Amino acid sequence: MTTRKKWTLALVAFLTVIVIGIAGGSFYLYHFAFEPTPKVLTHSSSKSKHTLKQNQAWLKRVNKQTWHETSATDNLKLVADYVPAAHKTNKTIVVAHGYMGNKEQMASYIRLWHRQGYNVLAPDDRGNGKSQGDYYGFGWPDRLDYVKWTKQVIRRVGTNSRIGLFGVSMGGATVMMMSGEKLPSQVKAIIEDCGYTSVGDELGYELKQLYHLPRFPLLYTANWVAEAKAHFNFMTASSVNQLKKNKLPIFFIHGAKDTFVPTKMVYQNYRATTVKNKQLWVVPGAGHAESYTLHPKLYQQKVSQFMATYLK
Repeated sequence: MTTRKKWTLALVAFLTVIVIGIAGGSFYLYHFAFEPTPKVLTHSSSKSKHTLKQNQAWLKRVNKQTWHETSATDNLKLVADYVPAAHKTNKTIVVAHGYMGNKEQMASYIRLWHRQGYNVLAPDDRGNGKSQGDYYGFGWPDRLDYVKWTKQVIRRVGTNSRIGLFGVSMGGATVMMMSGEKLPSQVKAIIEDCGYTSVGDELGYELKQLYHLPRFPLLYTANWVAEAKAHFNFMTASSVNQLKKNKLPIFFIHGAKDTFVPTKMVYQNYRATTVKNKQLWVVPGAGHAESYTLHPKLYQQKVSQFMATYLK
């Protein structure tokens, strides 16, 4: 065998190993990030867990209804809890949960809004809780599902409905991604807490944090897997791009010590929308989704005042 042939075979073998490695890594990244599998990514404080447990017990016993919807894509059956206000009202807050979450994980926020006299609608996103689906949408296909949920609120509560959108973490990204869609006129305001700038940015950040790997090429090849299996392009899933089309008042909240969705992302999100009625609160000392836990009274005061202003 000539030296040239040896080099050629060695190069082919090397490239084959690289291709197999990238392919394997791409499928693993999709499996880890998008498929509903057991994983631990963040740790809640004992105070947060205790408070959540109390509010989940409240959510179990409070008067509520189970609502159903069909996803905007994939024809999946979706489920939500609707908690009517103690006194009849046309004002409803639609609450979006976080990554690997469900409506029960949002019990503390559901109770917060219920105490303020609002109806609350809390869906399980596709692939979460009691809703169908075998993947997480990271807010992107979900944004269209939530538009359908708002329309159901209008049908059932009334055309004079006044609706606020509220989301935490992935839910924060979800409501920001909704902001660029054609929403019913009854949707009046948005509050997002610790949402990311885009799915690509968040996954790229986690690749570096968890595995010390660069975005290229793994993120892009994993996107091919996501397009084939979940039927959406997560590299186009951008809160920033959607916020550029936003016309609604919006309140951005983020922990100053968030290392899961880095704090710098909230400044990018805030700058992206040009509406005059926007607010930003970076919460000192708060990690990811800890703002309400650390400052419950101030948090409630700020979010309630914001929604009350636009849901009059």
